[in-house]
Amino acid sequence: MATKSYGIDFGTYAVKIYKIHQGVRFHQKSVIATRDKGNVIAIGEEAYSMIGKEPEYIHIDRPIQNGVIANFDTMLSLMNCISMDMGRDGDKLKGATFLVAVPTEVTDVEKKTFYDIIDSSIIRPKKIRITEKPLADAIGCGIDIANSNGSLVVDIGADTTEISVISQGGIVLSRLCPYGGYRFDEAIIAAVRRKYNLLIGHRTAENIKISLVDFSSDGTDVMFAYGRDFVSGLPREREINSELVNRAVAEPLQAILDAVKSVLERIPPEISADVYQGGIMLTGGSACMKGIADFISAELGLRVNIPEDPATTVARGLGRVMEEEKYEHLAKPLRQTYYEND
Repeated sequence: MATKSYGIDFGTYAVKIYKIHQGVRFHQKSVIATRDKGNVIAIGEEAYSMIGKEPEYIHIDRPIQNGVIANFDTMLSLMNCISMDMGRDGDKLKGATFLVAVPTEVTDVEKKTFYDIIDSSIIRPKKIRITEKPLADAIGCGIDIANSNGSLVVDIGADTTEISVISQGGIVLSRLCPYGGYRFDEAIIAAVRRKYNLLIGHRTAENIKISLVDFSSDGTDVMFAYGRDFVSGLPREREINSELVNRAVAEPLQAILDAVKSVLERIPPEISADVYQGGIMLTGGSACMKGIADFISAELGLRVNIPEDPATTVARGLGRVMEEEKYEHLAKPLRQTYYEND
């Protein structure tokens, strides 16, 4: 692929951009803050830090929801800002070739939106190609997708979990489950409210998740959480323990495991044997939760493998598709993808 090439993973939680032969050059949250008539005042981490604190004239948006672009105009503004930010850091996106990861279980119209965002932006791309996200994910994990062994990849994203069975260089079966990291946060908010009558925000819930979730611990780890007392309406702090948080997160995680079981029940026996021998590959930001591999392994009776930096496996997989000739056929024009789906 061209020397000036970038791979883009439009994640619900974060946008990751890989520059050919140089690695991940951009990794920021998929959040944008605007004021007045859509004037952008912050993106990424800076915009995320405003959530729950913004005045009425500032609007915080997450333009990517459930793995697809939900607000075209807002996402276009975010993409333009990303291009300018990367340009200041020495990465000139204008006129480059792009490879975009798209979910398998979405409509052709939703796939085309990923294409149109780049095509309509200030980038003025030379060429845009797309790759199915589960294939890029598997390649980024180090799986040789071209061999005859079947692999099961479970990508726990922010809004959704994509469960994919891959063999012989293609996707045998794929399912999109409507549970992800945000469901874990909501479960923690509900548990803290029931236990302590304390109302906390999503950012606080995420911090609790990162700090306390540990399925291999004895549940005695603690941290202080701050929020509003649901009865008096006054600010309060409460000591939260990991036992409460583990129980809260286990419920939506069990729903994901039920979806994984339903996929396992549908795959051919020969691939079942491969999955039993090779185990499950777990990716996505939520794969970083402590003890999650042991929890899933105990529930499913299968080995669970977690790659290094599981949040960027898709972006790194796009990098290998761009860099290695044996994967070149996976980078397809949008029109070709339409025909294959007919």
